[in-house]
Amino acid sequence: MESKSVLVDVHGRQIHKLRVQLTDACNFRCFYCMPLTPEFLPSSALLSSDELIDICSALVDFGINEIRVSGGEPTLRKDFEVIVRGLSDLPLGKLGLTTNGFLLEGKLDFLKQTRCQHINISLDSLRAERFHEITKTKYFQKVYDAVIQTKAKGFKVKVNTVVMRGINDDEIMDFVAFSADHDVEVRFLELMKIGCSNQNHSLYFVPAQEIIKRIEKFEILLPQSVNRDSTSFNFTTTSGAKVGFIASESQAFCSFCSRLRLTAAGKLRACIMSEAGLNLRGVKRELYPEIFKTVLRMKPFTRIDHIKQPMYQIGG
Repeated sequence: MESKSVLVDVHGRQIHKLRVQLTDACNFRCFYCMPLTPEFLPSSALLSSDELIDICSALVDFGINEIRVSGGEPTLRKDFEVIVRGLSDLPLGKLGLTTNGFLLEGKLDFLKQTRCQHINISLDSLRAERFHEITKTKYFQKVYDAVIQTKAKGFKVKVNTVVMRGINDDEIMDFVAFSADHDVEVRFLELMKIGCSNQNHSLYFVPAQEIIKRIEKFEILLPQSVNRDSTSFNFTTTSGAKVGFIASESQAFCSFCSRLRLTAAGKLRACIMSEAGLNLRGVKRELYPEIFKTVLRMKPFTRIDHIKQPMYQIGG
């Protein structure tokens, strides 16, 4: 296998980011991600830690230099630490984790010894009862405390908040204040047309520009520079808050996308909005280059309107 080839698609986009789903299982039941009674893959269907690390290593050889692990909830994997340690040994510029925060505090000392220093924590409400309604769990305080502790231990922390009309959009300024008070970046995400969210999407959808206008009634937003392929556009405020916006629906960034996705079962996908992809599990390494080229050809250049597959099966 050739070393450090560059993954470039037909549109000239250099692909250097990989989102790795460790599992589709999750202990939360956020309605926009999964139904109340989801069917998770059996453990035998998931890549083993060795298989996952080997595939990621091959992709790094071909130019991937940023990896983020996600789920479902990635910390639910019994071999979570084995996987993160293996990925941490790869020559990456950035290694990150997206989590619901439930088990995070117990993993922080371990993570501090790895290269996984970028942690995104999902938190859709700062009100306990509302958090319980969204997640169908009673773990608000556990997640809230995890955010504070993760920041205190020196990790680069972002809070991901999916804004939904009539559900949590009255908390926008609360999150801005939270960011300023705790020096934690909050990213407001548009609700995407994925799986369960397709139902009543127009009812719940709040575009990023509307969120910005609401904030500007109280704060001055100062634009921050980001990389061209960044999924978010970011600001600081006069109060010291750091806020970002991921406008996947209203201001799609497909033409600059630099990401591939690896599912927990070993499928390499070109796009979150398309099930198109090829399996890498059990495939000989010498066949990878052709597979990579084929998957790159699957990357759309413009926005796909929706996907029926639920988010938890794709990887957050």
